[in-house]
Parts: sequence; structure tokens; C-alpha cells
Amino acid sequence: MADSTKTPESFADLGIDRWLVDSLGAMAIRKPTPIQAACIQPILEGKDCIGGSRTGSGKTIAFAAPILHRWSEDPTGIFALILTPTRELALQIAEQLTALGAPQNLKACLLIGGTDMRAQAIALATRPHIVIATPGRLADHIRSSGEDTICGLRRVRFVVLDEADRMLSETFAGDLEECLGAVPPAGAGPGQRQTLLFTATVTEEVRALKEMERREGRREVFVCEVDTERLAVPATLKQRYLLLVPYTREAYLHTLLSTPGNEGKSAIVFTNRTATANLLTHTLKMLGHRVTPLHSELPQRERTDSLGRFRAEAARILVATDVASRGLDIPVVELVVNFDVPRDPDDYIHRVGRTARAGKKGEAITFVTQYDIKLVEAIEQRTGKKMEEYVDEPGVSLEGRVVRETLQEVSEKKRMAKMDIEEGRNENGKRKRKLMDSANGMGRSKKKITIEK
Repeated sequence: MADSTKTPESFADLGIDRWLVDSLGAMAIRKPTPIQAACIQPILEGKDCIGGSRTGSGKTIAFAAPILHRWSEDPTGIFALILTPTRELALQIAEQLTALGAPQNLKACLLIGGTDMRAQAIALATRPHIVIATPGRLADHIRSSGEDTICGLRRVRFVVLDEADRMLSETFAGDLEECLGAVPPAGAGPGQRQTLLFTATVTEEVRALKEMERREGRREVFVCEVDTERLAVPATLKQRYLLLVPYTREAYLHTLLSTPGNEGKSAIVFTNRTATANLLTHTLKMLGHRVTPLHSELPQRERTDSLGRFRAEAARILVATDVASRGLDIPVVELVVNFDVPRDPDDYIHRVGRTARAGKKGEAITFVTQYDIKLVEAIEQRTGKKMEEYVDEPGVSLEGRVVRETLQEVSEKKRMAKMDIEEGRNENGKRKRKLMDSANGMGRSKKKITIEK
């Protein structure tokens, strides 16, 4: 085991197997980040772990590396269950684990909504080595897929809650209880599981788990918080606000994205509602921007393809809800625009954390109306830093261009986008009614044949 008095310069110093060190190196991951250096050895020692660190700090490797190390010693059955709040984050974790475990033929199973449950049930029944799931879809399998399908979960050695603050919220409470009821109990005894919680926001609910484990006399819990309060947002992030009136937001966004300083930047535009994201995507497309959407109302295939287009730089702008705010590793995001001010300061931190990652520079611009002042004050109190007012680029008057050039054009495109969306809804409605009529007609035909017989 690694010497705890020595600052680790490599994963080998932490006691990780050579095959895994090489696999990490092949992904250009050679030196542990602070959260990885702090958590990997205690997890290898058999401790439960609560790891808190700001977004982009490498939390996935902090739990994946020790799990894969232990799994390679006994690669049978379902060794670990990783639960995460969003489909995109589950996909990303599955991709990383599959790549890291490839030298040892790791078999991962992904259970998320929007894809065929029967195919997932078949994959789960084949006893994969690691299961990555969203709580809702795994709970569906536990309720409906049968004991033969889920029995492999009964011998899981590790359970991970990624983005633990969200996983322990009321939103996931029922599904999470169902999931944890299908795996061994937490504890240090034979057949009991090791539990790992990782988050960028260490809430009171997360901290309370340490006290609960202590009272119940279970496995020792290691708690590590790295820059969760002191560095709520990356030090290299420039935070600015743009004060405007609500009806001009689309015009300001179009103009901002078209300025010489921004027209080549990859950007994520965050909205609070899926309807806003949908309308904004259509409007920006009509204005000539390379844009793609990401929100919960899209079919899973479209969500995956959309994120792939943005990562491949086929689209320059991603218009998204908070589905895209947590955990996603998008290599180059130079600008984040908060089209809507988030109502929760922690959501702001997660959003702007999509840029200025791994020491790179980044910029976040928040659109603020007269109704958002209290929200901005709460964000500034949480981050401990005042936003700067947006200053025009040299030779560019943003307000002047909006008033003189873009406001009327953008208003017209927005009106056309609304009409297109409404027509699309009507077409979908007609298609559904036609399919239902067809199905009802087939039913009547079969009934008639049966009666005649």
C-alpha cells in the first residue's frame, strides 16, 4: 500500500495495479488530482468514502480507479453499481469505465431511460461486471424484470452515488430506496457493501450519512472535501452580467454570439425550462448559428446525438437545461451564457463549471432583468465573488447593434420559430391520431372475424 506521508506523483504511488496505471496513462491521466490523491487509498483500504470537490476535478476517476483495481483481483459477477442522476452522465461514466477496463475485458451494463428495457434486462441478466444506472430505470427493472434478471445485484461489493447531493434529494427518494433495497446492506461484515458518495456540493444530507454510519457501528467513513467552499467556481473563470429587459434577451444573445470576440467560441446557453430551450434552438438556427439542443423532452437517441455533435464541434452552440450542468466532460467550452438566471445558486456553480476546466480560462455571462436581482445576490453570496458588469468589446456597442440592427430581425425569426414548433406539434398529433385510428380499425376487423368464425 502507498506511503500516506508522501505526496503521490503517480497512481502507482497510491497502490494502483500496473495495468490500470498504464490504462490511465493511455487516456493522458498520469498524475492524481487532489480529490483522487485523497480518496483512492482509503477506498482501497476498505473504507466508505464521502468525496466532495468542485466540478471538473476528476471525481469519476477517484472512485473508478480503486473499484477497477479491486475488481481485477476477483472479476466475477456484478462487482459494482454506480447510480447517477442523468442519462448523459451515466453514458459518460460507462464510456470511461469501458475504456479503462478494456485491458481486462471489463463488461459494463448501462441502464437508462429512453432505451429498450428488454435489451437492458437481457444484458443485466448476463451478470456484467459493473452496472451504471439512473435510479428511475433501475427501479423499473427491480419492479418488473424478475428475480432472475436482478439477482446479480444481491452480491454487489461497491455502491456509488455520483452527484450525491441530487441523489439524496426528494426527487430520487423513492427510486433510490428501491435500488438500495436490491443490493447488500452497507457495512464491514461478510457480504456487505462498501459505499462511495461523490459530489461537487457537500450538503447537510450528505454529511449526515457519516454520523449515521458511526452510530450504527458500520464501516469506517473517510470524508474529504477539496475546495468545495473556498473555490466554488474555478479561479480562471471570468464572471460577468448583462442587464437587459426581458423581451430583448434573444436579440442580445444573437448579437453577443456574433461579436468578433465570440463568433468562434464554443458555447453552452443554459435555460430554466425545456420550452425555452426548444424555442431558442429553433430561433438561433433560423439566424444562421450552428446550434444543437439538450433537454429532457428529447428522445434519448437525439440527446446522445446532440451531445456528440457538440463534442465533435459539428455544432458550436449547445442550448441546454440543467440536464447538461453536472459532471459532463466536454473538452472545450469557452463561453457559458445563462439565458435565464438559475433559481438555485448551486445550479449556477454547476453551469459555469462547464468552462474554465483543468486550469483553462473561461467566461460566464448571465442575462439579468429587473426581476432577477435577488437571485444574483444569492449567487454572489454563495460564490463569495461579485459578478462584473459586461463591457463591450473595442469598437462593438452591443446595445447599439441590438437596437439598430438585430431586434427586429430576431423578433421575426422568433415568431417564425414559434409557428414551426406549433406546426410540428400539430403534425405529430395528426400522426398519432392516424396510428390510433389504424390500430382501432385493426381491432374491429379482428373482432368481426372472430365473431364470424
